[in-house]
Amino acid sequence: MPERKNIGDNAFILPEPMTVVGTMYGGKPNFMAVAWVTRCNYKPCLMAICINKKHATSESITANQEFSINLASESMLEKVDAAGLISGRKLDKSSLFEVHFGELKNAPLVMEAPLSLEMRLHDKLELDTNTIFVGEVMGVWTEDQYLTDEFVDIEKVRPYTLTMPDNRYWAVGRQLGRAWHDGKAVKNQLKG
Repeated sequence: MPERKNIGDNAFILPEPMTVVGTMYGGKPNFMAVAWVTRCNYKPCLMAICINKKHATSESITANQEFSINLASESMLEKVDAAGLISGRKLDKSSLFEVHFGELKNAPLVMEAPLSLEMRLHDKLELDTNTIFVGEVMGVWTEDQYLTDEFVDIEKVRPYTLTMPDNRYWAVGRQLGRAWHDGKAVKNQLKG
């Protein structure tokens, strides 16, 4: 059996989906590249994002109580990376993406994103350096070109992921199986 080793405490779960979080900052749309995002509740549908307290995005979400999460596609990689390199406090990022709005006026949505969620702040948890913002999904925006049988199709969306701490982007690979299905034989074995 191979020997396992402890590689330290700078841990990340691989991979993390790349998104663009949209907020209103100084009366203009502002965008930030964010990979620390996950769904965290079934009903209501809640999503959590983790943002450093020093970022304009953190300040904007707290002030406006609204934000968007826009799933990035491979074709958006350079713009999304730029959104993570540029501080909204120092440069105006409002022209980085074409914007539209749903029902929420402080949650700018990215037109070229294959999937955009408008979020109303539900709760937040203050940590030492970051804030976990939990938002309720108020609307989900997409186009027919990204759907198959009315479901968002990962092959059409072509999202990409981030790995840390090596800071690399990765394309999403092939389908391996079906959730809540492929483990049925093992489940039956455990039942005896």
